[in-house]
Amino acid sequence: MSAPIIKLENVWKTYQLGKTEVNALKGLSLEIPEGAFVAIMGSSGSGKSTLLNMVGCLDSPTKGKVFLKDIDISSMPESQLSQFRGKVLGFVFQEFNLFPNLNAQQNVMLPMVFQGTPMEERKKRAEELLDMVGLKDRIAHQPSELSGGERQRVALARAFANDPEVIIADEPTGNLDSITGEKIMAFLTKLHEEEGKTLVVVTHDAKIAAYAERIVYIKDGQIVDTIY
Repeated sequence: MSAPIIKLENVWKTYQLGKTEVNALKGLSLEIPEGAFVAIMGSSGSGKSTLLNMVGCLDSPTKGKVFLKDIDISSMPESQLSQFRGKVLGFVFQEFNLFPNLNAQQNVMLPMVFQGTPMEERKKRAEELLDMVGLKDRIAHQPSELSGGERQRVALARAFANDPEVIIADEPTGNLDSITGEKIMAFLTKLHEEEGKTLVVVTHDAKIAAYAERIVYIKDGQIVDTIY
């Protein structure tokens, strides 16, 4: 078994709603080995989105520790964390989160700007990535000129912009029809297998989770089962 690239140790996340405290995560521990394909499943309100934020280093725990590549990021300053996160992690969201006034190439180039990649290198890599997802001929199209499946493929290309070690996908097929969704999952699986990327997919859909090597079930802020 590979060493964990992401590790959560006794993580609690508590939100204050008025005078009420809500524990979204309750002492949760999880290890994701390097090169693994893990699906996180749970119903609405189970805590899976909060868990995604912890795994993706997008939020810090109320209690407990989060390690990314053996570095405790729980108390890392946001400026330092965002740079580190940008190098190691790539994100794919259900809503695509593309900038409507940028074309496909410009959207893919964006994460490289924050890593200080030179302009010519950004352009070349964006072209290569869009070619890789089968959108070479749509490079100058804006999101409004693309179908849902094409937009999600632009989002996938963008997730790989900085050649991250981990791809985190939040309901990546949630806004797509079943056939397009299957194509997206087949593509992600291929990248995992061929490039050895660590893949974490958060979903409520058992068909999507079935692509993973390991399924982690979460309920009421705790892991209730893990299937290999």
